[in-house]
Amino acid sequence: MCGIIGLISEQEFTLKEAFMKLKKLEYRGYDSFGYYDTEILIKKTGHIDIPRKNKKSKIAILHTRWATHGGVTDYNAHPHQSCDKNITIVHNGIIENYQELKDDLIKRGHKFRSETDSEVVAHYFEEKLKTKSIKESCVDFINEIKGTFAVLLIKKDENRIYALKRDSPLVLGICNNKNILASDIYAFSDISDEAIFFENDEFAIVEKDNYMFFDQHGKKINKKIQKFLWEQEESEKKKFRHYMIKEIMEEPKVVKRLLFSFKTEQKSNFNKFIELIKKSKKILFIAAGTSYHASLLGVYYLHECGIEAQTLIASEFRHFATIDKETIVIAVTQSGETMDVIDGLKYAQKKRAKIISIVNVPYSTIQRMSEVSLNILAGQEVCVAATKSFVNQVTILLAIAKEFGFKINLDTLAPRIESMLKQENKIKKIAAEIYMKNDIYVLGRGLSYPVAREVALKIKEISYIHAEGMMGGELKHGTIALIEKGTPVIALISNKDYDMLSNAKEVEARGANVIKVANELNGDINVPTSNDGKFGVLAAIFGQLLTYHMALERNLPIDKPRNLAKSVTVK
Repeated sequence: MCGIIGLISEQEFTLKEAFMKLKKLEYRGYDSFGYYDTEILIKKTGHIDIPRKNKKSKIAILHTRWATHGGVTDYNAHPHQSCDKNITIVHNGIIENYQELKDDLIKRGHKFRSETDSEVVAHYFEEKLKTKSIKESCVDFINEIKGTFAVLLIKKDENRIYALKRDSPLVLGICNNKNILASDIYAFSDISDEAIFFENDEFAIVEKDNYMFFDQHGKKINKKIQKFLWEQEESEKKKFRHYMIKEIMEEPKVVKRLLFSFKTEQKSNFNKFIELIKKSKKILFIAAGTSYHASLLGVYYLHECGIEAQTLIASEFRHFATIDKETIVIAVTQSGETMDVIDGLKYAQKKRAKIISIVNVPYSTIQRMSEVSLNILAGQEVCVAATKSFVNQVTILLAIAKEFGFKINLDTLAPRIESMLKQENKIKKIAAEIYMKNDIYVLGRGLSYPVAREVALKIKEISYIHAEGMMGGELKHGTIALIEKGTPVIALISNKDYDMLSNAKEVEARGANVIKVANELNGDINVPTSNDGKFGVLAAIFGQLLTYHMALERNLPIDKPRNLAKSVTVK
């Protein structure tokens, strides 16, 4: 889940320029950060602080960390160095056999400074270089290391960066007078549209004006430069206080862009996507977090068309999925790098299932694993919480369902979102009334159940309030015991769902503070649609705004919630 960058250039770059590149990847982890350029080593905890020094360099590796092994300390921050400080590395991933390697290296006299698994990499290469070349050591590393890794390595007396990859994302950006290695294309998409994507068990030797790729046996391989298109929004907050609210307000625009793409550049892929679904005998979604809730809505929409579909949470996919060659597995993911999803897709490949995907980050691992993929086109999300990407995921699923008979006018979706956003002040008042509560319950039925799950997730991750999203019908089977006077309960009532209204009355009778979000019945918040498909998007936007304003009242770090990262590249 960490972010890594390697810069090697013909012309000097400043510390500030290097750190601004790293800042673009801070969403991948912000426990600590670091920098090394063969002369100075910087390791600090906390959010990335742009140095004021005017130092310049032509080579550097940088890291922003989401902690797995070892606490959040300066010592555990990357980069890590060998005992002789000849080898310096940054690492994203998990070295599964690190303890075995560490014990052996300690016996050989190596002294460790951190609690991380990553430091093993630096000492491993130091030991190997006593008898082998660095290229031979890279081959040994790929064949002896268990686990996942994207590693960048600098040997102090060489003007090159060594890069190794397995299951953690890594890409080489081809830029004028420089090469940039990074966890994703966003690190350099402002200055280049050309990249080479690493596949598993490959390594590269990268110089300022040259690069060579090798397979796990050390055999040189030819890699294709790919041109990429990346719809990214302006990365500055500008008039907005936080990226989260900026990205919520971009939702009408990104929906319009996505729908237009289905008539233009994505038309062929969209048609192929639909044909593959039609030819399959079983439809199985795989996703995690917010994307899972979007996929739940997709299952509902297809069910309304008489099409049987199922969705499974990625981390449990192989335990519950029944797959064969006539199954189509649809991955739904923002980053395209979620390790649990990748692991599930590998399992599906072994069962000979077809894989297609809905992805926001182009050329990501999951997109490259897919027979065909639809781009979400939400642009870059800086805030950890998924907002506009969720809206566009659901929009894609509505467009797919429409091809199977779901009745919806998608041309009116963006204007309806604009109408929903205009209720921000009303939602803000609700937030001010409940932000001090310790528990919030969100109830839904049918279409509104996945939305209830998504709203509760947003409240937990951004507002730090315990929230539970659940089926209205399940309330009476235990959870109603937790309802007491003043407990906030959000009831999502789509169309004239009188059963959902009855559930709201049940908790109201026990003293709950019920907040009704409805489109056809009277509610505290009116969802501007008579189409139940759109309700799935618009009610979720209510939850996004509510969460934002509750977190604002609580003075929380909205864009960078504790313990979370945007791209989850570990299991």
